[in-house]
Amino acid sequence: MDRPQYHHSIHELPAAQWNALGAADNPFTRYEFLAALERSRCVGRGTGWEPCYLTLRDARGLAAAAAAFVKSHSFGEFVFDFAWARGYERLGRRYYPKLTLAAPFTPATGPRLLVRADLDRGQLAARLLAELERHAASHGLSGVHALFLDEAARDACARRGWLLRRDCQFHWTNRGYSSFEQYLATFTAEKRKKARRERRRVAEAGVQFETRLGGELDEALLDRIYALHRDTFLRHGNEPYLTRAFFSEAARAMPESLMVKLALRGRTLVAAAIFFASAQALFGRYWGAAADYHSLHFEACYHQGIEFCIERRIERFEPGTQGEHKVSRGFEPAITWSAHYIADPQFRAAISEYLEREGAAVEAYALEVQAHVPFRGRRGAGRLA
Repeated sequence: MDRPQYHHSIHELPAAQWNALGAADNPFTRYEFLAALERSRCVGRGTGWEPCYLTLRDARGLAAAAAAFVKSHSFGEFVFDFAWARGYERLGRRYYPKLTLAAPFTPATGPRLLVRADLDRGQLAARLLAELERHAASHGLSGVHALFLDEAARDACARRGWLLRRDCQFHWTNRGYSSFEQYLATFTAEKRKKARRERRRVAEAGVQFETRLGGELDEALLDRIYALHRDTFLRHGNEPYLTRAFFSEAARAMPESLMVKLALRGRTLVAAAIFFASAQALFGRYWGAAADYHSLHFEACYHQGIEFCIERRIERFEPGTQGEHKVSRGFEPAITWSAHYIADPQFRAAISEYLEREGAAVEAYALEVQAHVPFRGRRGAGRLA
C-alpha cells in the first residue's frame, strides 16, 4: 500500500475508481455529486469548505478514501458544534480550522470511509482514521468530525476512541406496500382520515403533480425550480447553500439520481420539491412554493415522496432534518450518528461528558416520539437504528 495522499480537488482522482470504493451506492458520496459541487463553486476556495480528499492506493489504484474538507466555520453541516467553538475561543484557542468528513450541505447518513470491496475494510478504515488524526495534529486543526455515519464508519470510529454523538431524524420505511392506499390502511382510523383529507385539499385546489428526473429538466425549468427553492431560503434570511449552477451540473452528471416533484395548477408551476434517490433510499432536500395552498407542503415533500418509494420499491425515505409533524404522516424516529476526534485532551474530556448527557436525552426523546406514530398496533415498537 502506498503512502496516504491528500488532494485539493476531486478532479485529481479517477471517477470510476472513486465510485468503485462503494461511493456509487449513495448519491451524496458519488464522484459526480462532489464534482458538481466543485464545478459550481459551492465548495472550494473562499467557501469555508476546502476539499482535502484523503486516498490510499495499491497496485490496482484507489484502495480507500475519505471525502474530507477543511472548514473555517460550521455552517452547512447540520451537526451543531457552535458551542464547542465558543468554548475554545473563551480560552483563547482556535477551533477553526477543523477537518470534516461529510457530504456538504447534506444531513443524510452515508459511507464516510470508502474501501474497495476486495480489501480488509476494518484495517483500511482504521488506517484512514489514524492518518486523519495525524493530519489534524500536524496542520494545527482542532479536530476531525465525521458526520452522518453509516454503521461501518461508526464502528470504526468507536474502535479508535472517537467521541460518538447522537441525533434524531424521522425516516419512512417501505414494508412492501403495493399502493399508497394499502400503506394508509396500516394507520389508525383518525390518522388515516387526516392524511386523506390533506391529499384531498390539494387535489380540490386544482394542483396536480408530475415527476421529473434530472435528464428531463431543461434549463428554463431549472430556473423556475431554483427560484422557488431560493425564495424559501430568503424568507428565512439566508441565501441557499447550493448555487443555481449546481443543479444544472447535477442534472447533467447524475440524471437518474436527481428527482423533482412539480406541483402544477393548470400549466402554472406553483411548487417544487427536490429529491435525490438511490436504489435503496430517497432523500428529500429542498422545496419552494409560489403560493400558499392548504397542505401543499405535506403533499409535495412527504406524501409524494412516499408514493414514489412505493412505486419504485425503494426501501427508505429520509426527508431531512427536524419536524415532529412528519410522525403523523408515517415517519418514525431514527438515531443518526457522528464521531469526533478532539485534539485537545481537556476539551475532549469535557465534550465527552456533555455527549453522554445529550445522548441519553436524544434516546429518551426518540422513544417518547415513537409512542405517537400513526400505525395500528405498532406504537412504541419501532427500532431506533
